Amino acid sequence: MLKWRSNLYKTTGLNPFIWAILFILPFYYIFRTSSKAHTAAGIALIILFFVSYVLVFVTKGWKVYVWSGVQIAISIAMTILFGFVYFSLLLTFVIGNITSKKGFITLYVIHLTVTIATIDYAIVVKNPMAISQLPFVFICLIMVILLPITNYNRNKNERLQGQLNDANKRISELVKLEERQRIARDLHDTLGQKLSLIGLKSDLALKLMAKNPSQSVVEMKDVRQTARNALKEVRQIVRQMRGAKLTEEMARIEQMLTTAQIELTVEGDLEPKDLSLMNENVLCMCLKEAVTNLVKHSGASACTITIRPDRLALVAIVEDNGIGMAQNSVYSTGSGLKGMKERLEFVNGSLELGEGPGTSLVMKVPNTHPREKAGI
Repeated sequence: MLKWRSNLYKTTGLNPFIWAILFILPFYYIFRTSSKAHTAAGIALIILFFVSYVLVFVTKGWKVYVWSGVQIAISIAMTILFGFVYFSLLLTFVIGNITSKKGFITLYVIHLTVTIATIDYAIVVKNPMAISQLPFVFICLIMVILLPITNYNRNKNERLQGQLNDANKRISELVKLEERQRIARDLHDTLGQKLSLIGLKSDLALKLMAKNPSQSVVEMKDVRQTARNALKEVRQIVRQMRGAKLTEEMARIEQMLTTAQIELTVEGDLEPKDLSLMNENVLCMCLKEAVTNLVKHSGASACTITIRPDRLALVAIVEDNGIGMAQNSVYSTGSGLKGMKERLEFVNGSLELGEGPGTSLVMKVPNTHPREKAGI
């Protein structure tokens, strides 16, 4: 029971209370007739319509078209007998839920043709119910034209979005798998070779200990140096896995600029709270590239790096008092700026050139929770 109710709500977007009203509304038209036979026939048609309406959402394949045809026939009968045209409106949700393009077009054309024909018939025979609510009938006809297409496109977009989400999950799993394999290769190449060398040299040192002590000491020194090199490489791998932090990157930038005799001024908070590790790592790489270009090409004596939070993003501005990009074609047309722009666009960020006598680069990376920051 809960399954078809949730499926009905998902595909039509109508609350169960609205469905209760829609179920009761046809009885108003039926009980206005004086004939008991008409009343009994109308009640039977209403019950059959809503039963088939439920069945069309819980069945698959050719049965969907059978129950849709039953509903179209009931809609025709209700319009002719009682002037009740609004079942045609409910049918728009059924037709819009058809996944097959050919099936959708076929049912849409049949339903639209039948609805127009029955409305014309009701007007020709001057059905008092149809004539009294003629404006609403024309509104219903407009919705019969538009709603199936709208629902079909909405359901199609939801299916495509679901497929896209599944593909993104699969890509994420493949990225994790590739990263684990890369780490395994790095550790094997780094530690495997070094540990094998340490084992061989340790065995050699043990054999030389009695025969040639001095050579044994040399071998043990090599073992110690090999162990240190292995530890250094492991730390390098761990640092790459962890990703760069703004505070650490800024320390390296300061060291680079000090060596190049460029005065550095840092403004803002270097520990952003709403920035993901990936976006922070991308920003660090872009800052490193920007400062490297600055040292090589700008001829500047001072540099200012400003980190400030925006409404939806974190903004990093790198400014210098050098010759500027307009005076340096190597700086403005090099691959460094292109690489920075590509990195930032990969995380939905941006790179802009600011105004100033020197060079000004404005880099933006989105926050982790942009909707919350925007108050949405």
